[in-house]
Parts: sequence; structure tokens; C-alpha cells
Amino acid sequence: MANIQFEGVGRVFHQGGKQFVALEDIALEVADREFVAIVGPSGCGKTTCMRMAAGLEHPTTGTVKVGGTLVTRPGPDRAVVFQQFALFPWKTVWDNIEFGLISLGVDAAERQRRIEHHIELMGLGGYEQAYPHQLSGGMQQRVAIARAYVLDPKVLLMDEPFGALDAQTRVVMQEELVRLARRHPRTVLFITHAVEEAVYLADRIAVMSRRPGRIREVIDVKTVREAEQWDRVARIEDVMDQPSFVHLRTHVWKLLRDQQGDGPH
Repeated sequence: MANIQFEGVGRVFHQGGKQFVALEDIALEVADREFVAIVGPSGCGKTTCMRMAAGLEHPTTGTVKVGGTLVTRPGPDRAVVFQQFALFPWKTVWDNIEFGLISLGVDAAERQRRIEHHIELMGLGGYEQAYPHQLSGGMQQRVAIARAYVLDPKVLLMDEPFGALDAQTRVVMQEELVRLARRHPRTVLFITHAVEEAVYLADRIAVMSRRPGRIREVIDVKTVREAEQWDRVARIEDVMDQPSFVHLRTHVWKLLRDQQGDGPH
């Protein structure tokens, strides 16, 4: 079981002799093989939540657990995909995907089997010996996702992974991630500022408040998606035209707009 639990989590940062509260009393559970997106205004602590689940930061108060175990550091049960692709520029596509497997001590035959499978899965065939600078942004992010999936992690943590892509490539990658998420489900915590992206991808959406970040509401999308059979609609733009999609998107936007200021950036 690979659930993620935030229990009474708070995070205080110190800067310039002052302190500010970034997160306050976060209580959220991502069930095993559930896809949960977190949306909220800039500076509300979305990425901090992800980094704490990854073991890259630690809560000031409360606990973060994965599979019932307290998170104290990064581990092979969790893979992270960042907005910036973070590929090794001196390594080929194959070598980038292989890197984590070597670190885990996976034998050569198993490494080859896994890499070949994920290269096919992500549509990277023919690019095995290409270097990152020879690839488009979308292709680089495919490599980053393949590098995460090839480790067979129980938990996938994604921090605005499509934020650096152009609009057309972003749509293609969203469709690819939906395909992966349905065929090869993982426990996913997905950070985004894009409301439509969250509604399209997630089983549930956690909407956060302005700083100090709190969970304002958690919205069920999966029940609506399955009842309306969104996954049978081939194109994302057609899904977004569905009345049920529009209703959910509007609800999330209202939660964000109800806060002081002009909404998320």
C-alpha cells in the first residue's frame, strides 16, 4: 500500500531574521493508486507539500507518511518529476533513463528490459542515442517521465511538470499522462496552477488557500469522470466542452476567486 498522509502539517520558514508561516494544519490523504492534484495561489505552499512527501523538506509541525512510514529523506519508493526537466545534458536518452536503475543496483539484463519497455511506452523509439539538447521540450519531458516510471516507484510526485511547455505540447503531454495514469496507475501527487489541467488529470483536487496555505476543499472528480465517461473522448478539448467538466472547473475557480487578491498566477 502506497498512500500519502499529511497529518496536521505546518511549515515555518525563516528569512532575514523574520519568520513566516507557509503551511498550517494540512490534513490530506492520497489513497493507494489515486491521482490527487493540488491547486492554489502562488506562494500557498503547493510545492512545499510535494517536497515534504519527497523527503526534500521537513514539516515544522505534524507528520508526512508514505505507506504508513514517516518520511525523513528521499527514497526509491518515490520518484519526482520537476517542471525543469533536470536531465543530464551529457547523457543520452538511454543513459538518462538508465541512471536511476544503476544507482539501485538493477542488473544489466533487467535494466535493458525496463528501458526498452518505457522507451516504447513513452514514444521515444529512435531517440535512444539522442542528447537532451537535440530534443524538443515535450520530448525531454517524456524522457523525464520515463526515467521516473522505469524505477517502478510506488509514488510519483510531479511539480508542475508541464509548466515550461508551449500550449500545444502541454496538451499532448496531458493526454499522454492520462493514458499512463489509467493503464499504469501509481499513487500520484500532482502540483499545478492550471485549473483545467487539474480537472482533466486528477481523481480528486485539493484546493489551497493563500498563505498560510490550508486545504480549503477537496473535490471529487473521478466519480463524475467515470459517470460521464470522459476517458472515451479522444481529445482533451472535447472533454473540456463537457458540461460536467465546465461545472467542476467553474467550482474550482470560484474557490480560488473567493480569496483576497486576483486569484492564482
